[in-house]
Amino acid sequence: MSNLPVAVVTGSNKGIGFAIVRALCKEFPGDVFLTARDAGRGQEAVAKLQEEGLRAHFHQLDVDDLQSIRTLRDFLKEKYGGLNVLINNAGIAYKVHDTTPFATQAEVTLKTNFFGTRNVCTELLPLMKPYGRVVNVSSMVSSLALGGCSKELQEKFRSDTITEDELVELMKKFVEDTKNGVHEKEGWPSTAYGVSKIGVTVLSRIQARMLSEKRIGDHILLNACCPGWVRTDMAGPKATKSPDEGAETPVYLALLPSDADGPHGQFVSNKTVQTW
Repeated sequence: MSNLPVAVVTGSNKGIGFAIVRALCKEFPGDVFLTARDAGRGQEAVAKLQEEGLRAHFHQLDVDDLQSIRTLRDFLKEKYGGLNVLINNAGIAYKVHDTTPFATQAEVTLKTNFFGTRNVCTELLPLMKPYGRVVNVSSMVSSLALGGCSKELQEKFRSDTITEDELVELMKKFVEDTKNGVHEKEGWPSTAYGVSKIGVTVLSRIQARMLSEKRIGDHILLNACCPGWVRTDMAGPKATKSPDEGAETPVYLALLPSDADGPHGQFVSNKTVQTW
């Protein structure tokens, strides 16, 4: 078993995830794992970094596939005895003018962005070593979408006592409400991506609370963040930030020094805590 620190970035063969891996290869004092659903694309991305003189490792990971998550979990446990840095970056978004029915968009988007992220956390958070850092990549769109929710939903999503089970039920309800064509009547905004990222931000708040209660002496810090509007396949060429600029806040949170006691359980953008 290696005593070397280890960092894992989900969905990192391109875009912001790839830029995060690149930055960690330069700054993180241990092994950095680039993960992707497609092994070929993942290996290509690792080779690209190698050309830049950077060393990343590859491990296959499909956040939509529980078995794939558990294979990664077992590998990390066996080889490293745990995990030091986890950055949940994997995510999808439909284009604005996509004609896919909204109910389908809702189901597919939440499956990856919320339920996939949650499954990764369920399997990997128990492996986090003392002074570990967890970063869930959310979006400012989560704040905008929150503002588009009914007052009742806003209260639930801002609650300091909401449980993970209650959050899961709300996310499932959104998908059901879209299928039944009643999501607006039920107080939801018409953005599947926005609701999925509300889920990620609130999940982060809940997880941080749980870590503070159950592993107080381990000094693990967990936050959600917005990388900004970044030029990727997802956001398009008009976005204001380069992928490397988008990686800055997630990497800052991943590398918080061991004597830092915060931020924890916060929503962070441009390295600054935002009001949720």
